[in-house]
Amino acid sequence: MDGVRTADTPVFPEFAREWGVSRGGAAAPVEVAPVEIAHVTRFAPSPTGLMHLGHAYAALFAWSEARRTNGRFLLRIEDIDRGRCRPQFEAAILEDLDWLDLEWEPEARRQSDHMRDYGAALARLDELGVVYPCFCTRSAIRAEIARAGAAPHGPEGAVYPGSCRGLGAAGRARAAAGEPHAWRLDSRRAAARAGPLFWRDRKAGEQRVDPAAFGDVVVARKDTPASYHLAVTVDDALAGVTLVTRGDDLFHATGVHRLLQALLDIDPPLWSHHAVIADANGVRLAKRNRAVTLRALRRDGKTPAEVRAMVGFAGAA
Repeated sequence: MDGVRTADTPVFPEFAREWGVSRGGAAAPVEVAPVEIAHVTRFAPSPTGLMHLGHAYAALFAWSEARRTNGRFLLRIEDIDRGRCRPQFEAAILEDLDWLDLEWEPEARRQSDHMRDYGAALARLDELGVVYPCFCTRSAIRAEIARAGAAPHGPEGAVYPGSCRGLGAAGRARAAAGEPHAWRLDSRRAAARAGPLFWRDRKAGEQRVDPAAFGDVVVARKDTPASYHLAVTVDDALAGVTLVTRGDDLFHATGVHRLLQALLDIDPPLWSHHAVIADANGVRLAKRNRAVTLRALRRDGKTPAEVRAMVGFAGAA
């Protein structure tokens, strides 16, 4: 593997223009709706609980985009957090998606089966000199931020203050000796190596990457060779995903993924961030909030068509 890029990794054209005829029939070049490629999309749930309406919306959104462009719809099981993921929840995900009448390509990718891919990507980042071991606990980070007072803040709050960034050889010796640690992306070095970067959201348009906004994020942890950021970047590249659909709560995380793509020589896809489903009080549906599950709706007599209609996909089948 060279920068986790496969031999058949495509270059993803985002849009194409075409010439049309105006409503009045006069032959003239007009700008019409963009013609998109046949997109490869994916739905990537974590088996840490039962699926709810928010998951149904995300799955239908990705599936419908693939169907609309005569593309491909993939399923990925994000089970990299072995402490929280359970086989029974993975089985329930497959059951719920099948009940919704969604079809995906065979052999869903399971993250736990591909640790070597993430290890290779982390090794490449290490070769580039853009990662370092971090020994800080969450409590130590909070204390450091509190002492700093006006700590830099990003979209998700205070960013890591860089306490372990300058440890150099001493830090690597501690890691090699087995001291518990995570690996962080040195955002300054990474940005200097990658140069100016942009990414495109289908609705919001072109976005400039600001590495300072997210700081030195974790790219691997002591018990797994990849964090969410690194794993999804590698997974999408190896699967040839051309349109990443996900909730707009992850909008700002895309800058991290675009930076990792540049470092790993991965062609960027197009992104399409959608609204997240909320309850009557405006609270985002989540497993931790005990959102009503698809299993409960099915038990109460709801049909797949009714559930699809509940999340705005009436007639989708």
